[in-house]
Amino acid sequence: MARTFFVGGNFKMNGSVESVKQIIDNLNKADLPSNVEVVIAPPAPYLGLAVATSKQKTVSVGAQNVFDKASGAYTGEISPDQVKDLGGKWTLTGHSERRTIIKESDEFIASKTKFALDQGLSVILCIGETLEERKADVTLDVCARQLDAVSKIVSDWTNIVVAYEPVWAIGTGLAATPDDAQETHKGIRAHLAKSIGQDQAEKVRILYGGSANGKNAPDFKDKADVDGFLVGGASLKPEFIDIIKSRL
Repeated sequence: MARTFFVGGNFKMNGSVESVKQIIDNLNKADLPSNVEVVIAPPAPYLGLAVATSKQKTVSVGAQNVFDKASGAYTGEISPDQVKDLGGKWTLTGHSERRTIIKESDEFIASKTKFALDQGLSVILCIGETLEERKADVTLDVCARQLDAVSKIVSDWTNIVVAYEPVWAIGTGLAATPDDAQETHKGIRAHLAKSIGQDQAEKVRILYGGSANGKNAPDFKDKADVDGFLVGGASLKPEFIDIIKSRL
């Protein structure tokens, strides 16, 4: 079935007022394809700025993380309602840097995912294995465990996009081959079919997120289960537009 091509840009902990404006100005001036959905996720202090300056109809703004509570004594956290109040429509959850550095558990990520959905945000749910897990040939087992934590408490996946991000390929310059990514994405979709049903699984977009860039993005063009990219460092550069246009 046809799934809308999706490109997410995760700025991570990078940027300033000037640089975020410049990135968005480049997007505003670009002739972006109308059939590609784009979401940019700047650092939280720049969410309002990004919403206010983005003029492309196909570009939405999201947060890099949210908490699983609406308000309260949770210093440093950001709630889905606050993201929405600034005009954001999306959030990431489960990024490997939070799983491995902040030590967020599968269950906590699932709780945040459900709460964000319940509060009206759409979610880019990140999953993926470490190099050690890949060498042990348990990639799909790890992805299944991370997905199952969410499917146990979320039945409607209409507003979830899954991003497969092999930890060993994030920020390293290494990338899975298109064939490797397709094989893993196919396995992820097959597992989702068992847990949330074939119909939903066919509709869920699965992004590749390991060091995607303007040069290698077109190589994934004909892979049936690679529905787009979640881009890190390249989203800060002009080549982000090349990635958005990589299916033309």
